[in-house]
Order: sequence, then C-alpha cells, then structure tokens
Amino acid sequence: MRTFRLIAMGALLMYSAGAQWLTNKTPNVPRGPDGKPNLTAPAPKLPDGKPDLSGVWDADRRYLVNLAMDLKPGDVAMLPWAEKVYNERKTGAYAKQEPDANCLPQGVPKIDAAPVPWKMLQLPNQVVILYEAFTQFRQIFMDGRVLPKEPNPTWLGYSIGRWDGNTLVVESNGFNGKAWLDQSGHPATESLQVTERFRRVDFGHMELEITINDPGAYTKPWTVKEHPALALDTELLEFVCNENEKDIRHIADPK
Repeated sequence: MRTFRLIAMGALLMYSAGAQWLTNKTPNVPRGPDGKPNLTAPAPKLPDGKPDLSGVWDADRRYLVNLAMDLKPGDVAMLPWAEKVYNERKTGAYAKQEPDANCLPQGVPKIDAAPVPWKMLQLPNQVVILYEAFTQFRQIFMDGRVLPKEPNPTWLGYSIGRWDGNTLVVESNGFNGKAWLDQSGHPATESLQVTERFRRVDFGHMELEITINDPGAYTKPWTVKEHPALALDTELLEFVCNENEKDIRHIADPK
C-alpha cells in the first residue's frame, strides 16, 4: 500500500480557518437574508474593471499528494529517468528526502496545494501571493517585463503576469529543479516552466488551471485544474518550519 507523509507539513493540517483575528470580519461580503455569506454571488471587480482576486484563499489540498490525480494514464508522459524516480518516490521510501521534510520551499505548483491558506494582493503593476506555508511569498510582475533568459535558479522561480479577459495568466521559469511537483514525487528540472491561470468564478470560488511544461522530465506539457475557496474572517499565521521540528529524525532512510 502506498504511503505518503506530510512530515514537517503535518503540523499544518491542524490549521483551522477563523482560528485567529476572531473579532475581525471580512468586509464587503455579500450575504443572504439569513446573514450567511453568499459565496456564489458575482465575483467582485476593481474600479478599473479588472477582476478582484484579492483575499485569503484555502488551497485545493486534494492535489498535494498527486498533482495528476484527475488525469488519465498517458496524460503525464515521463522520460525514462523521471519515471524511475517517480516510481521510487511514490512508495514513500524517500519521504526523508522530500524538500518539505527538510523545511525547504515546496516549489511551484506544489505550494498552491499546501494544506494552509495563501493571500493574494493586487497592486497596480504586480500581484503578490503570501503563503502561510513556511511564510513564503511570490511576486508576479505585471509591468510588461519578460521572463529572464538565464535566471539564477530559485525554488519559487520568476513570474510575470497578464490579463486574458477575466483570467490572470501567470508564467514562471527559473526553477532550481530540486522541488517535487507533489508529495508522490513527480520530478522537475531546471527546464520547468509553469503557467497558472487564475479565474475567480464567483465571490467565493476560484479556478486555477496549471500547465506543467518541463522537457527535461516530460515528453509533453500536461494540465490540471484546482479549485481554491475563499476563506472568510481569517488571516495568515506565521509558520516557521524549522522551529521545534521533530519529524525528520523518525523517518527511515531508503534501503
């Protein structure tokens, strides 16, 4: 039986929305006659007419274990070395080597499905995403710049964005190839390019389409759809992974 461990991320599962700032309510929330939030009300817009994606969002954590859970066999076509690595990792035998287990960043797009919320901030020329997971952030530049051609590799990469109608299209590159795409161990290389399409379906729901294009590990791009949900009456908490970390010592080394 396959086993998957959240390891250092395990503590994050204890997160409970609304567990902090209890007396502060999210403003401008549409409500029904009974006073309950109407999460299917129309998606809000900014004064300039652009969709308003701001807010605290609960990740669609179903995709943390297996990003490709909804895809058919063959949709994710791996190169031989990548398939071998994936088959070894998905048994759980290499859980101790997962970056999360060592308090390292989850990488993109795995961080989108981490079992804690993230917060989007829309500024005139950029979008910022604050992640509760390990207290990380991303800057998505909307000022017309292009992705760097020879970037210094990083965990979360470099991101630029543009609007396609009501959808925010984010393109990222410059990854270091060390992150796993999910907990089951889909690998990535420095050739990874990720395209995320954020669309606020209504007031309380978002569709996040993610395309993986990594010719170093896969023979063709593949796409998944996640569905984050708006988290009301809450804010992000500080999370320092390496503080009092006691999990990694109990995980066996691969045989």
